[in-house]
Amino acid sequence: MLSCQNTVLIIDAKYYSRTTQEQYGVHTLHSNNMYQIFTYVKNKDTEFADKPHTVSGMLLYARTDETIQPDQSYQMSGNRIDVKTLDLNQEFAVIAEQLNQITEDFFGAELR
Repeated sequence: MLSCQNTVLIIDAKYYSRTTQEQYGVHTLHSNNMYQIFTYVKNKDTEFADKPHTVSGMLLYARTDETIQPDQSYQMSGNRIDVKTLDLNQEFAVIAEQLNQITEDFFGAELR
């Protein structure tokens, strides 16, 4: 979990040989993973009570050799839930840049 004052990003990292499921030729996200991160986010959301805050969540998948790689953002009951793919088959400096970009996207200049 990353946090900056009252802005929180909960990251749930996953690795599956297939990051999406396919039924009748349609690829979808694993719904149980979405429900799980949504539950984490909503539970954290309630901890703030009436204080100004932002709680977001992210499913972070390791990149596979699949054609479809998740990279989407959703609004679920007032919270942002992202699904991203991280390419771990890179030099660490490139992986670090991918992670820094995620941090920048969520927290902007707050962490500097």
